[in-house]
Amino acid sequence: MDWSSLGLAAAASSTSGLNLYATVLTLSLMQRFGWLQLPAEWRILGETWVMILAGILFAIEFVADKIPYVDSAWDAVHTFIRVPAGAILMASAFANVDPSTRLAAGLLGGSLALTTHSAKATARLAANTSPEPFSNSLLSVLEDTATIFLLGLAASHPLLAGLALAFVLGLCAVLLYTCFKFTRMFFAKLRRWVRANAAESTPAD
Repeated sequence: MDWSSLGLAAAASSTSGLNLYATVLTLSLMQRFGWLQLPAEWRILGETWVMILAGILFAIEFVADKIPYVDSAWDAVHTFIRVPAGAILMASAFANVDPSTRLAAGLLGGSLALTTHSAKATARLAANTSPEPFSNSLLSVLEDTATIFLLGLAASHPLLAGLALAFVLGLCAVLLYTCFKFTRMFFAKLRRWVRANAAESTPAD
């Protein structure tokens, strides 16, 4: 594996935590139009059916990602999709090495996806504590833009992509630390809502 392929694999694993379907669709389009030569193990991403499926799922996520609370529910479900996908993308890029190295690569890819996914989900929970609905749309656009930008940069300028990825991961760490209190506020608000509804549904004596 060369350094450019390694950088692309790291970028794809990381962006899968932000938006898996945008990641797959971007890689598919770059492969289809000859902007990028994917590793042999990723050639399936250039298949038409993969591109169509990724496009449909991206369209669904594009809408769900902009609706308060729906976005957090979507993120919760995708914890079990984005993180394994990041691990698979990274491990599959190391197909021609020994199993222990592939395992390490998979763990690294999963960790990268978990970091970006956790930051995304935490930021959304924080945004959902705000009464205005516009921050969700802004965050969604920023996430999609970051996904496409990082993958494009990894395909054309691997060194710059590495620096950009380091910045994004650092930003994720800051977000996780800063938004933790907002996450607690969100769950406190959710508990109050559940208790209020439970009290209303309980018949009076």
